[in-house]
Amino acid sequence: MFDVILYQPEIPPNTGNIIRLCANTGARLHLVKPLGFSLEDKQLVRAGLDYHEFASLILYDSWTECADHFKDRRMFALSTKGTQRYDLIRYAENDAFVFGPETRGLSAALLESFPKERRIRVPMLPESRSLNLSNTVAVLIYEAWRQVGFEKGL
Repeated sequence: MFDVILYQPEIPPNTGNIIRLCANTGARLHLVKPLGFSLEDKQLVRAGLDYHEFASLILYDSWTECADHFKDRRMFALSTKGTQRYDLIRYAENDAFVFGPETRGLSAALLESFPKERRIRVPMLPESRSLNLSNTVAVLIYEAWRQVGFEKGL
């Protein structure tokens, strides 16, 4: 399936919602420290309900460690500053998607480490700041999953 990478997530309910999304779509979830919460946070557990046991979750101490894990894989960075619309790309199984912290997004340096065609965005009205992180992850994962025929889904 796909891999969702949350780089330094800050808001527990967003990560909880994404845990639930990953459990229901078969996507694997990767969290890059520092986290803005504890993995035992009440809000994280509540948002994820009992889905923790059904989701694959991997924790990394640094971006370097995470990036090294994916060095032979195709990775996309999601940002309001992305140059490519998310729906114009042909996704493949095992693609990985990197999302930045809720309050600041991916840094310019991290974003620029991705090839221009792999810096993607979800369209919004021009005066909008950003979508909620868990909503953005859902939009992207469902589009990628749709493109591979909702493999293993009902």
